[in-house]
This record gives sequence, C-alpha cells and structure tokens, in this order.
Amino acid sequence: MDRRKFLSGTGVAAAGVAGAASSTFPTPAISQGRKQLTMVTSWGRGLAGVHDAAQRCADNIVSLSDGLIDVDFKAAGELVGAFECFDAVSSGQADIYHAADYYFVGQHPAFAFYTSMPFGMTAQELNNWYYHMGGRELQDELTEIFNLKTFAAGNTGSQAGGWFHKQIDGPEDFDGLRFRMPGLGGKALGHLGASVQNIPGAEVYNALAKDELDGTEWIGPWADEKAGFFEITKIYYTSGFHEPGPGLSLAVNREVHDGLTSSERKIIECAAAEANVWGLAQFLANNGAALQRLIAAGVQTFTFPDSVWDAFGEASQKVYDENMSDPLFKKTFDSYRDSLIKSAGWIELSGNTYAQQRNRVLGF
Repeated sequence: MDRRKFLSGTGVAAAGVAGAASSTFPTPAISQGRKQLTMVTSWGRGLAGVHDAAQRCADNIVSLSDGLIDVDFKAAGELVGAFECFDAVSSGQADIYHAADYYFVGQHPAFAFYTSMPFGMTAQELNNWYYHMGGRELQDELTEIFNLKTFAAGNTGSQAGGWFHKQIDGPEDFDGLRFRMPGLGGKALGHLGASVQNIPGAEVYNALAKDELDGTEWIGPWADEKAGFFEITKIYYTSGFHEPGPGLSLAVNREVHDGLTSSERKIIECAAAEANVWGLAQFLANNGAALQRLIAAGVQTFTFPDSVWDAFGEASQKVYDENMSDPLFKKTFDSYRDSLIKSAGWIELSGNTYAQQRNRVLGF
C-alpha cells in the first residue's frame, strides 16, 4: 500500500493539524554536529513507570550519543495532547513519541498487538514474538504506512483488572458500567454492554473521583498506588483479561530516522531496547510491596468469577472476528497466535511448574 495514499485517506497527516502546529512545533535542529530531536509522549509528567520509561529512552539517546543527539522531552500536554503524539510524529511536526500503541487502534487495529491483545501475551511471550518470531518485521510493515519507525520501549508486566465502585458478581454487572479501558480490551467490554471510556492516564483520577466513571483499569499496584485510586474506592480486582504484558513503543518519524547515520539509528534502537528491559523490571520490583501497602490501607482484593472470565473470552473473540477482514491484521494475528502457542507450551511445562513447586516448597 502506498503510504501517501493511505495517509491522505485517513487524515493522519491532515493539513489542519500541520497548519495549526507549524508555528509552534520545533523542527529537528542541527548545530555544529549536534542534533536535537523533539520527543512527545502520552504520559503526564511523573506518571509512575510509563513516564519513567519515556524519560529513560530520552536519557539513553543522549548518553549513548555522548550528547551529540539531544532530546527535547515533552510530557503529555506540554506540546501536544496525550493522544495527539501519533499524528504529530507521523506528520513530521515532532520527531519521536513514546506511548502505548493501542491508543491508536483507530488508525489501524493492528497497533494493538504491540501493546496488548485481550487474552494475549505476557511480557516474556511478547518479547519472544517481537525479537525472534516475526513481530518486529510485522511492526515495520505496519508503521511504514504511517511514516514511522517504531521500537519496543517498555512493558508494565501483567496488569490488574481494575478499580470498581461495586463488586462484579457476573457478566451482567458490566451492562451500562462506565469504565475506562483503551484498546481492543475496551472494545470487548463494549460487547458486554459497558460504556467504555478512553481517557489519558493523567485524567483518570479526577474522572473516578467525580463519579464520571464507575471503574477504571490503569496498570498495577505500584502505579495505581501512585495514582491514588485507593483514596476513592477500596475494591480492586488484581487480574484482568485485557493486558497480560502490555508493551510500550518508541516511534520515530521515518524520514527523520532514515536521515540519521547508521550509528545514530543503532543508538535509538539500543536506547529503546534497554528501556524495554529496565521498565518491566521497575514495575515488577515495585508491585509486591505496593500491594501490601494498599491492603494495609484497607483495599480489598478480588478475582473475577469464572462466568465473567468466560464472558471476557467470548467478547474478545468477537473483537478478533470483527477485524479479520483487514489483511494486515489477520497476517499479524496469525503470527502472534502461532508464537503465543509455541512460547506458552514450554513456559507452562517448565517455568510455571517450577514456580508453583518453588513457592510450595519454600512456603510462599
């Protein structure tokens, strides 16, 4: 597919966006051998973990280049809104974004694969697919359409089912429920009758506190504690179907990327890859202690009943089926599913069995 035709058809590089921004957006600067790249993000400044991963990428680029590449880092709202970073970088008005790409399924549903699919991959399974089983090549095929070059650049690990104002006893409790959930997981909840909201992370606390939401998912104990949701409700579901290992992405305007030297391109690739490992470890290192603090503060933890899990599965299948007519979605889905089956089989027989026995023997 010709990228220019696709962009003109979808409005990704709409003249209104570019025209309005031309006087305010910086352009890549080159001075005495030094280059400056402007990074925009989907994260409010200080959002635990996700903002850290974006900042880590920026810092890595500066450090690995010995300062010859500078990154002008802009959190959500400082230059563009949280969900506007895709268009800004695709159209060339900014150079790099850091985000969760499932925010952009409206551009193409296949972007969900690089954050998370309902009933999809854990963080390790996602890395297996991405680095060794075709995921990165398919990502390149997708993002080239939108004038982007994208890299895996963070992962939160398995996410919680979310915070609710009331307990969930069956699938019918989602009917009419105002719930914040992005991506294809949100579309699955829509099949259960939920009124699904997709709002930036920095705005979720106020929406929940003002009773504009009946519930929300965010990330996990550490990030959720930092966000303060336990101040509003004490009902916390600790496992969800929607994000078992969601990845974060660093996307560079493709023309900017192609204009870099080979060593500069490798710097950006390595900066993202290091943040991918570092970010996952940050979440997993902090979640356990944070959960204990939440419980000490009166939070009650719950798991969804089997009837709800079954309903999640049926709704997720509907979402898959709705998108299979798109050739690139189907091609990516087939690769993703094949990789998942191969990875999960060995992990279940080896790693999961070991962890269960270790925890039993040691009394965890």
